[in-house]
Amino acid sequence: MVPGGGIGESAVDGVASEPEQASREDNDPESVARSICLRLLTAAPRTRAQLADALRRRGVPEDAATAVLVRFAEVGLIDDAMFASAWVDSRHYGRGLGRMALAAELNQRGVDRADVKAAVDRLSPETELATARALVERRLASMAGQPAQVRIRRLAAMLARKGYLYGLAYRAVREALDQAGQEAGVSFDHDETYDDAYLDGEPD
Repeated sequence: MVPGGGIGESAVDGVASEPEQASREDNDPESVARSICLRLLTAAPRTRAQLADALRRRGVPEDAATAVLVRFAEVGLIDDAMFASAWVDSRHYGRGLGRMALAAELNQRGVDRADVKAAVDRLSPETELATARALVERRLASMAGQPAQVRIRRLAAMLARKGYLYGLAYRAVREALDQAGQEAGVSFDHDETYDDAYLDGEPD
């Protein structure tokens, strides 16, 4: 058949042209799912739940999405346990967040409870206390002259918003005040003081 005789180049020997091959891939749900996942993972680490949600919003069929997510997990492109561990390190040392806040953030991102627990359990009580004390000590510099009860309430508010448990927050504030020579003679050993901290509008 001479050129232009009606048979396209793509039909020669049954081999598709590059445009036709690309078109078929664009219409293949798994190819679409792979492209979406790779693009998202290139921008930032994601959990399996986050990727599944993105694929669902883009209308990728569930079976195709599952197949791609399983494959990505097998080759290590998705690793929720590693994601959780890195998240805890970054958000604790970078933002000073405590266990409760870290666990809540990971839960929101769909990380399995076991992986969340393993990640936050890597924070020892000593490490968390040291971070809480450092936060309190930095804040104290701007609180000179304020009444003791105000200092305690605002420091408790800061630690509450950052996800620190009551007992650890109390100890961090008490030790920081003692170290700074600002022993107030007033404690906040009643739960109401710490509960009210969540309502305090002071910035961190």
